Amino acid sequence: MKTRRIWLLISFLTITLILGGCASKNKEGAEYGKSAEYWYQQIGDSIAKNSLDKADKYFVSLKSEHPESPLVETANTMIAHAHMEKEEYLLAGYFFDEYTKRFGGFSMAEYVEFMKIKASFLGVKKYYRDQKLIMDTITNGENYLLTYPNSQYAPLVKNMVIRLKMSQYLLNEDIASLYDRTGKEAAAKIYREKNNAYPIKMEDIAKPKEGFFDYIF
Repeated sequence: MKTRRIWLLISFLTITLILGGCASKNKEGAEYGKSAEYWYQQIGDSIAKNSLDKADKYFVSLKSEHPESPLVETANTMIAHAHMEKEEYLLAGYFFDEYTKRFGGFSMAEYVEFMKIKASFLGVKKYYRDQKLIMDTITNGENYLLTYPNSQYAPLVKNMVIRLKMSQYLLNEDIASLYDRTGKEAAAKIYREKNNAYPIKMEDIAKPKEGFFDYIF
């Protein structure tokens, strides 16, 4: 009987050690089964080291293992801002969007929506290539101004919307000029008529000789 108890004790300790090892790492060495505080610390350390790929992975672990932890909300905003600082605007927009989906009803919604618009605005690189992004950002900006007309961020959003509309105006004018040069006056007229809907006029824009889109942004 005594020998049996000893073997049972040894078996229990062995299983405990095995389960303890499995709770921290799998065969490939990936960590899991950690506390929310642990994952949060790893996210902060990774951001400090500018290792945002690791921070993103740690955030996935935090969110999946501790979805109800209040640290998820803080970590989400930390990572979004870190991507903004690194000029990774599409990723920043993704994390701000994740925040809105999960915490959209909370007090930071106004700020987060502003940051999503800012991330999209800064993500525009080429006016002729990023037209959908430009149009979506204009729409989101105008919706923001309707939803939060008295927001402290409203003037900044209005400024971004105006700059984006300037880029569209200049694009239409460039296309119209191209059609003029190729003798297609009817097509040129269509694009100039599009610009009639804008309050902006060509004489209001000081267009530099080179890189006018970079100048706008």
